This record gives sequence, C-alpha cells and structure tokens, in this order.
Amino acid sequence: MGASALKDQLEALINQMVEHGIAFEDAVSEFEKRFIKRVLEKANGNQSKAANELRIHRNTLSRKIDEFELDHRSRPRRRSRLPVEPGHRR
Repeated sequence: MGASALKDQLEALINQMVEHGIAFEDAVSEFEKRFIKRVLEKANGNQSKAANELRIHRNTLSRKIDEFELDHRSRPRRRSRLPVEPGHRR
C-alpha cells in the first residue's frame, strides 16, 4: 500500500472521528497508544529497540507504557512451579 493510499485512509478515519464527535485529546491518545503497542510488538517487547524506532527516549517510552497501561511483554510470563511434596512426582 502506497503512502497516498495510507493518507486517504487516514483522512477517511479523521472524517469519521469528527462526525462522531471524538475529542481531539481522545483521538491523539488512542492513536499514540496503538502506535506504541504495535511498535513494541514488532520489537518483541524490547523497549530500547522500540524507542529507537519511535525516535523517542527510552525513559519517555517507559513512561508512555505506564500511562497507557500497555502489556509490552511479547511472551506470556512463565508460571512459577509449585513445590513438590516429598514422595510425589510431577
């Protein structure tokens, strides 16, 4: 998809948001949140790589992740193993 087509899609989206009365602050916040989330996914959760791609400071990205409550981990957390009782096998 070319830049012109992307600009047309963006223009259509902006028109829809204006028609539906979406507040500027909400629109900007949602765009920023989704953009950052996608770049983090592309960087497999590596915040330094994502910050470089976004061209923002790593601390700024960290603050944004907290602000938007983004789960930036690319993989689920490992579950902790329960202790094994003596005489029992897993």
